[in-house]
Amino acid sequence: MASNWSKLFGASLVVIAAGAAIAWFATKPAPHPASHRAGLGAPDLAKGEQLFWAGGCASCHAATGASGDAAKLLSGGRALQSPFGTFHIPNISSDPKVGIGSWTLAQFGNAMTRGVGPDGEHLYPSFPYGSYTRLSAADINNLFGYLRTLPASDNVAPPHELGFPFNIRMAVGGWKLLYFNDQPRVQLTSADDRIRRGQFLVEGPGHCGECHTPRDALGGFVKDRWLAGGPNPEGKGSIPNITPGGESGAWSESDLVNYFQTGFTPEYDSAGGQMAEVQQNLAHLPQADLEAIAAYLKAVPAVK
Repeated sequence: MASNWSKLFGASLVVIAAGAAIAWFATKPAPHPASHRAGLGAPDLAKGEQLFWAGGCASCHAATGASGDAAKLLSGGRALQSPFGTFHIPNISSDPKVGIGSWTLAQFGNAMTRGVGPDGEHLYPSFPYGSYTRLSAADINNLFGYLRTLPASDNVAPPHELGFPFNIRMAVGGWKLLYFNDQPRVQLTSADDRIRRGQFLVEGPGHCGECHTPRDALGGFVKDRWLAGGPNPEGKGSIPNITPGGESGAWSESDLVNYFQTGFTPEYDSAGGQMAEVQQNLAHLPQADLEAIAAYLKAVPAVK
């Protein structure tokens, strides 16, 4: 009898060890191979700057209320409240010690599109790599090249304030397994190039869904409510529904473009709160990109 129990116990340990190994393999950090960004050549800094504004880098990484050249000092330090704890936004200036000045293109690309830090660790999805993963290798090269031209800051952001189990970075691998992919957020039947461009800008660098889409208990998007609004992930107020079924559904494409450029709604109200900074970023984009965003927002499924 003792022998049978020993065999059963041993078999259980083997099963547990195998399960742990499979779980680790399925959820470990997965950076791109070194060849992914080979042969890109010199970055296009003008395209990099467009991605900088489309991606809203200044809205999180610059000081609150910064404008003009001050918006390009990406010193970090803002506190981002969430149901999982408080995330402190890092310094991504060109400082080589506390910023990303000493990072390689591969390290930057893996952070942006794979959610993997410079030391091979999982990054928390408070950084919207779930959207940025749609950027191409050339996009990453251009953006990184532009960021390296911006001023350095020696500001050191405090560490994140997360309780158990959210302070265990390996758990992020499980989150990625459930939610992280580079597939379209919605399937569109239109072959209109403007709409396709708008889809890239909204679902990718613009990361609009990070605020405008409700989340489930684990912090993943509710799939059938893309851009349908919901509670502010930072806990104050709510974020509007920007599908054709929402409050802005009655706006024309030209109304949307004017809002992106000026911050004024068709009713002569103005952008407020976090959207004021987003609008200021969008105003730097070319007219064609703003028209593409508007066309996409009119093409997504309406959600009431």
